[in-house]
Amino acid sequence: MNYKLLFPTYRNRYSFIRKRLGEYTSKKFEQGLNLGTGEGDYDPMIATAVDQLTSCDINPNDVAFAQQLNQHVSNIDYRVENALDLSFEQERFDLIISVDVMEHVGDPEQMLKEMSRVLQKDGLIFLTFPQLRFPFTYDPINRILASVGSKKHISQGAYAFGHEYLVDVDKVLEWAKENNLELVENIGLSGYLIGLLEMYWTGIIQSIFKSNAKNLNSPDESASQLKMRPSLKEPALVGLTDLIIALDRKIFTGKLYSVGRGLVFRKI
Repeated sequence: MNYKLLFPTYRNRYSFIRKRLGEYTSKKFEQGLNLGTGEGDYDPMIATAVDQLTSCDINPNDVAFAQQLNQHVSNIDYRVENALDLSFEQERFDLIISVDVMEHVGDPEQMLKEMSRVLQKDGLIFLTFPQLRFPFTYDPINRILASVGSKKHISQGAYAFGHEYLVDVDKVLEWAKENNLELVENIGLSGYLIGLLEMYWTGIIQSIFKSNAKNLNSPDESASQLKMRPSLKEPALVGLTDLIIALDRKIFTGKLYSVGRGLVFRKI
């Protein structure tokens, strides 16, 4: 079971990508790139929208798991890649998807530059990331620390999941312009209600149960036997998660603060 789909923030990101694949695919993309596949749970969905999908991650252990999980999908090629120095030739892909990777790479500006380099003219990027302007209800401690000018943060809430920094959407938009990327969509993902419901406990749960919870570049040899990997089966209770997301969106759509952002760019 893909238990992650029960978490509204995760489900929101997944639904954002699924909806855009439906909206922007009047015909199949030829060459797609999933930059930062992680455990590979997005790949079967993306693979239906492209003739050939290249799915990569910097962590060889995650790539190996994703390849095993999706061995039944014939049009996926798995690779170990560094998002800051991709091995692909210029203008290789007409679709690039990257879900919550930018906050891990150390140099998000360089990552976006590389994405633009390997993207064809008129190609699309679907991008999500946890943003700097997160709801107070999601992480009051780190919000208070920031408000008093502290440069320190606790490694929970917005800074759980191995996040050493959060992404400033305004800077992403500046970098995009510099790299010939035209903004098509920019929406908030998960507002104050979801923030309240996921305050702190989700980061703690992931640290206990998720394999490679800190998103390390190599396997964590100290991982306990409690660590879990997802399957592709959708949990029965995911409908309840969708109701929470719908209510959160109805109340907080258009608000500046959200746990994450979902962006679509077109290369010009």
